[in-house]
Amino acid sequence: MNKSIVVVDCDDPQLAEEICSALADYTEVEAVLPSHPSAQAAHYASCWFPHPELLTHCPNLKLVQAASAGVDHLPEALFTSDVPLCRVVDDNFRHGMFEYALWGVLHFQRYFDRAIHNQQQKRWQLYAQRPSHAFRVGIMGLGEIGSYLASQFASLGYPVSGWARSEKTLAGVDCFAGPDQLDAFCHNLDVLINVLPLTAQTRGILGTPLLNRLPQGTALINCGRGDHMVNHEVIAALDSGQLGGAVIDVFPIEPLPKDDPMWTHPNVIVTPHMASSAQVSVIVSQLIDNIARVEQHRPLRNHVDKHHGY
Repeated sequence: MNKSIVVVDCDDPQLAEEICSALADYTEVEAVLPSHPSAQAAHYASCWFPHPELLTHCPNLKLVQAASAGVDHLPEALFTSDVPLCRVVDDNFRHGMFEYALWGVLHFQRYFDRAIHNQQQKRWQLYAQRPSHAFRVGIMGLGEIGSYLASQFASLGYPVSGWARSEKTLAGVDCFAGPDQLDAFCHNLDVLINVLPLTAQTRGILGTPLLNRLPQGTALINCGRGDHMVNHEVIAALDSGQLGGAVIDVFPIEPLPKDDPMWTHPNVIVTPHMASSAQVSVIVSQLIDNIARVEQHRPLRNHVDKHHGY
């Protein structure tokens, strides 16, 4: 029986090595890097920021599987091609995102941001404790991850609002949808958490028009995509006090350039795209499952709607 060739095209050599190593446990496939002579004959690809000419280099692909929950790092040509595209959905990944978001929420709710500033000034100052039921959480994006975050925060007693492109219904969450309901979503928040997918409609959404809709002093947590932010407008909102602070994990340019003002802004915490990541074992097992589904002409798992971008 001939093995199916899987090209592992990642701009992170360590991730590529880990995926190839994990695929070695499956006798039905052969994992190769893009430089391997067999890559051109590959029918399957596992990708994280692959070469822009992926489809040219590998013209026989039957499936591209992103090694992530998001797919905005993939070449534009893929979205206009007939090659099916899938992503990874990992329960541990979404819980990791919740842990990161919870840390960010507690940072502002419990005034840890002020405590850090006060420590630098050797100032001993107490602040009244705010309970969870008095701290209003807003979540932009109610897909697999956002819905999980919203439900988890609601279960902890936070008043939770959610906004998405289309209508959603979640127990314990006030749900808003579409541009016409964005004002209503924004007007009553203490913290805004962004986990939207990156699409043409959401690119640059974290800019002045939206930020000015928030109550003054609202905190921002961005663990969606860097291109959701208009960086200089976020900084302007922080400088004016319209934003009370920000925890930012993703940036338009990564690694974040050393001269970027985000690094040194007193009201910003920068983290290096670490909110959560899918386990390699999950990436590989879902890829193997989808390869079998292609071969057996069955529906794919976590199939991406290329028109919507998620």
